[in-house]
Amino acid sequence: MKLHQLDGYIQSIYLAEHHHGLLLLDGCSRADVDKVCKFITEELNRSLNDLKLVVVTHMHPDHAGGAVKLRELSGCQIAIANVPGDWYQGVDGVLMHWSDLLLAKWVAKRKGQPAKNIWYNRTLKADVMLSDEEPLPGFTEWKALFTQGHTDRDLSLYHAPTHRVYVADLMVTVKGRYIPPFPIFYPNRYKASVDKIVQLKPRSVWLAHGGEIELTEEVIAHLRARSPNRPITHWRSVKAKVRRAIFKKTA
Repeated sequence: MKLHQLDGYIQSIYLAEHHHGLLLLDGCSRADVDKVCKFITEELNRSLNDLKLVVVTHMHPDHAGGAVKLRELSGCQIAIANVPGDWYQGVDGVLMHWSDLLLAKWVAKRKGQPAKNIWYNRTLKADVMLSDEEPLPGFTEWKALFTQGHTDRDLSLYHAPTHRVYVADLMVTVKGRYIPPFPIFYPNRYKASVDKIVQLKPRSVWLAHGGEIELTEEVIAHLRARSPNRPITHWRSVKAKVRRAIFKKTA
C-alpha cells in the first residue's frame, strides 16, 4: 500500500494505492473532485475505474461533498457508518447543512482559496454500511472504527500492516496545537473515541486538518484537557453570542 496525500480545498485528501485498486479515505469536497480525478489519471497513470471505494467518515462538506460525483465518474462504491437515519434530517438538519456550508466557505477564505461551488446533497445513499471494527470491502487490511462525538456517525480507518489510523476530524490543528473539532454534539462519546484511538497506540495518525502526526503524551494531554463536558454546537454558539450581546447592552 502506498498512501498519497493531496492538498484539498480546505482539508488533506488521502488516497490509498493498492495493486488491485484505489481507496479514498474520505469523500472530500465537491471542489476536490477534479483534483482527485487528475491525480489518478495523470500522476498515477491509472483509470478512474481503479477507484473502487470512497469512505465518507461523516457528512460535513469537506468529507462527503465529492463522494457522489466520484461515484458517477468512476463507478466506485460509497461506504458510511451503519447508523440509522440521516445526519441532516428535518428542518434543523436543513439549517445545519447550510451553516456547515457557510463555515466551509469561511475556512476556505481564511486559507486564501478562491470561491468555489461546494454544494452537495444533505442526504447520501451509500452502497456499504460499515459496522464498528468491520474490514473495508475489497481492502481487508483496513478496518472501520466508530469514533463518534463530532457527529453521531464518525469513522476512523485503521491500517493494520502499518499500524496507522486516519482519524478524520477527531482532532484538528489550530496554531500548532491539536484540539477537539467544532462542533461536538456528543462529548462523552468524543472522549471515549479519543481513548479508543489512544489505546491502539498507533505508530502515527493521519488528520484531515493537520497531516500525519505522532500521538505524543503532550498531544494527548492537551487534547483531553480541551475536550468539552457539554455539547458545543452551532445553536449553542449562537445562543451564547446573543446572551453576551444582551449582557453588554444592559451592563
